Amino acid sequence: MSLQQLKPDLILTSLALRAQTTADELGQKIGYEGRIHYMEELYNSRPETLMNVLTLQDDGYETIFLIGHNPELTEFANFLVQDNFPKLPTLGVLAINLDIESWSEIHEKCGEIDFFIQPKQFQYYMPKQIRTTLAKKK
Repeated sequence: MSLQQLKPDLILTSLALRAQTTADELGQKIGYEGRIHYMEELYNSRPETLMNVLTLQDDGYETIFLIGHNPELTEFANFLVQDNFPKLPTLGVLAINLDIESWSEIHEKCGEIDFFIQPKQFQYYMPKQIRTTLAKKK
């Protein structure tokens, strides 16, 4: 995410211990200096609840990280984007650009996928040019 130069203005996470740990460690790794909001509403919540949580956020926040659980996050992603996203794996990162001016304007199919990071990609980063070169040598 650092390579994508993605920094949140706000991190919202479920109260579940694993989600809290993920949020805390992620915040540390990317140099997040804001307050992490631990929310009961993000634990085993329907996609409508996730949407309601986001619609209530201050418009001063441009980028919000939402850390929660499946299948709810995958369902919410599919609510937001045109494409059918099969499954967000544990520790997967899905960035969605929303075509809205205010968080209160979130609605069905208002976003598009910017990028998706698989958990195995966190093990290391290798520029595409090098990966391509190594793949040809095999």
